[in-house]
Amino acid sequence: MTRPSLNDLQAFVTVATRRSFRRAADDLGTAPSTLSHAMRALEERLGVRLLNRTTRSVALTEAGFELLGRLQPVIAGLDEALDAVQAFRGTISGTVRINAPRLAATLFVRDTLPAMSERYPDVVVDLVVEGKLIDIVAAGFDAGVRLVDSIPKDMIALPFASAVSFICVASPAYLERFGEPATPDDLRRHRCIGHRVPGGKLYRWELERGGQTLTLDLNSSLILDDEELMVDAAINGLGIAYVASPAADPALQDGRLRQILLAWTPASEKIGIYYPGHRAVPPPLRAFLDVVKAKRSE
Repeated sequence: MTRPSLNDLQAFVTVATRRSFRRAADDLGTAPSTLSHAMRALEERLGVRLLNRTTRSVALTEAGFELLGRLQPVIAGLDEALDAVQAFRGTISGTVRINAPRLAATLFVRDTLPAMSERYPDVVVDLVVEGKLIDIVAAGFDAGVRLVDSIPKDMIALPFASAVSFICVASPAYLERFGEPATPDDLRRHRCIGHRVPGGKLYRWELERGGQTLTLDLNSSLILDDEELMVDAAINGLGIAYVASPAADPALQDGRLRQILLAWTPASEKIGIYYPGHRAVPPPLRAFLDVVKAKRSE
């Protein structure tokens, strides 16, 4: 049997983790048809089927799972070996892939990426905005972002932003027209802007005062799946929105929105950037983390 090339094995790992020829081809900078042909050639060379293909998806066979499990640590070790010699170049280059929800991505673009571009111009930041929780290792990301309390225990977490509170906001025009709710129960008589999370469910409003916690399922006059759109809808008088404070801060500062039910604001939560703790940290990720730490110290 002719030994497969490292490029073919790396391509297989990419297809197997991305579960799509199109997405894998985008990652590798090639055409899906070229990648599909390379995988068929690899299967013929090995004499086993590795992938089950349909018109919409790619699934691993038992042999494919076995090969993937053995190849991933090997290729990770090669990447670490290549990363280790970068220190001798005097500069850091490469790509760092980050998976983050939109709010965190906005904070990165606003605060972190300008400093990153200035200090490490040869590092490419591949920032993927995604609301759902994923396995960053299986999906091929160097790091992810989520609320600190929900980060898996086997990950290393670094708080990267001020603690976030979830608050109720509405426009002055809306409040003048419909009145300001004095209690959480008053929300049931108002127009509320619902938030549909990536899994399809409506996000439940959680309010807290003096240790008393209320979880509200409210009838929504408008349902959106993007927090920035929720803020815009509230600014335009379409109802009361329940959003993370950084999303509403600009509109609160210039008076386009007002925070309501302040006494019922729940305890703030920390947002963290996290990465695997069982492997060496690649230089591009280390550079990104150094910038995050520097911005926090400011």
